[in-house]
Amino acid sequence: MIRILLISDREEQKERYKNLLNRNKYGFEALCDTLFICDSVNLEPPDIIIFDTKTKIDFKSLSKKIKPLCEKAVILLLTSDEFSDRELIKYANAFITENANDEMILGTINMNLRMKNSLEKLSETNKDLQDSLYRQNALYSTSSQFAGTLDKKKLINFMVEGIDRALSFSLTCTLSFCDTEPVLLINSLHELSDELISALKLRTVLHYKSLFETENAPYKLDINTIKVIKYIKDNASRFTFDIFHYDNMFAPIRLGENFYGCVEIFKDAPFSSDDARCFQTIAQQVALPLKSAALYQEIKETNLKLEKLERLKSEFISIVSHELRTPLTSIKNSLDILLTGKCGEINETGNKFLDMAKRNVQRLSGIINDLLDLSKIEAGKMDFHFKNINIHQVIDYVKSTLTILAKEKGLTLTTDETENLPEVYADSQRLEQVLTNLVSNAIKFTPEGKNIVITSKLQNAADISVHPYFQDEIAKLKGDYIVVSVKDEGIGIAEKDLLHAFDKFAQIENSLSRKVGGSGLGLPIAKQLLDAHKGAIWCRSKLEFGSEFSFAIPVAPVHACLPPEPLPLL
Repeated sequence: MIRILLISDREEQKERYKNLLNRNKYGFEALCDTLFICDSVNLEPPDIIIFDTKTKIDFKSLSKKIKPLCEKAVILLLTSDEFSDRELIKYANAFITENANDEMILGTINMNLRMKNSLEKLSETNKDLQDSLYRQNALYSTSSQFAGTLDKKKLINFMVEGIDRALSFSLTCTLSFCDTEPVLLINSLHELSDELISALKLRTVLHYKSLFETENAPYKLDINTIKVIKYIKDNASRFTFDIFHYDNMFAPIRLGENFYGCVEIFKDAPFSSDDARCFQTIAQQVALPLKSAALYQEIKETNLKLEKLERLKSEFISIVSHELRTPLTSIKNSLDILLTGKCGEINETGNKFLDMAKRNVQRLSGIINDLLDLSKIEAGKMDFHFKNINIHQVIDYVKSTLTILAKEKGLTLTTDETENLPEVYADSQRLEQVLTNLVSNAIKFTPEGKNIVITSKLQNAADISVHPYFQDEIAKLKGDYIVVSVKDEGIGIAEKDLLHAFDKFAQIENSLSRKVGGSGLGLPIAKQLLDAHKGAIWCRSKLEFGSEFSFAIPVAPVHACLPPEPLPLL
């Protein structure tokens, strides 16, 4: 019922308003004593206060006393036509004149009541909007925190902090499987007894088991296996078992089949439907970053294992290679002595077998040298001696060294060099090793009667055109380079295999590659040596039409005095 209070000491006004308002089913009371007025307002705040301005009461002083008790009340002044108290007008929402008829009085009261209701609804709407905006901000802030870390413990803490900001809980119990053992994180406004903690542990276990059939639960859990970590805001007070009479909400933390725990929240005030949606949203939001964190941890652990295996492999290769080198040297020396005839005359068949043994010893020695070079490069122990050199000298040396081998296979090895090329700042021995590997491969994989050509030219990095597979390598180059290419008319490489041409232990799988053999380390070693020179290597090829392997070395600066810093070797 609408309650109206008339403050007046005029009996005729009291009687008029009593009859009018009671007749229209309004609650009505008329008072003129300040003490009674304060008691009445304190007991039941009125909706409308009508103050008779001719009453002998200081309304300004009275208003200060009753305003805190009835902030939402509408103030109407009952005045004469000549009323002009500007100070008193400030306290009023509207006026009723003494000579106003009943319809006018009721119209004024009803209009102000409607306005009062509208303002209250608007205030409530604004409050709801403010609460919603606050929750949205809390959700956004929490989501931002989730996106900023892959630490599982931090993610759980961010979840609890987000729930606290959005809902202001009394207590939360978060069961987390993010550690090696199940952990119950208790965030409480007040201290908890050991008995209450045991009850919360039991409650958590029962909640957890209710999520799964016993045989399908991802973890075995009982009250004795849960580790408890407490965070208490106020140690001065203590919760009792009355906490279980508080309103509460529960949510699992899961993404698909991935289960990370569950969270329960208690509050001494009822939760709204908006509270429930916010709580469920935060519990769901944390699941995806938890999955990412778990995957990241797996990748990190796997990488550590791979790094360890890589080190062990390199150490094994280095040890085995060194151990093989010593007996291999003895075998080679023994074969050389036998072939000279110092140990007696050897017939033609014996010479044939000894030559075969010597060739295989040399082949094995080359493989061992490749393994040793690779292990040195990967360990960062390869020695480099940089100086200004002319690329023609490197090409001439390799050509003179391998021409005989090419002739033995019935191949023609020629050069097509650009004259007066600028010098490069490099280790000549390592460049000879790179070019020797490329020409040796060309000789191995080129059938009899074909040609192999070594070319050299000056080219700017921007003008180098390569297959898309190698575009990232060329994109790193800036400035002028000497480009050396080895072109053959051999078996070629299928396009799908181009990208793997520089992989360790890789060979193109066909009958000829199996026949010629090899370690498959020549090209990977060449690539890493060129990386150390801040250069690049790439290839073009077409199956059955031959291949062209090229590498680029930066032109030496005018006053080169320090070696270029080698790139990291992977």
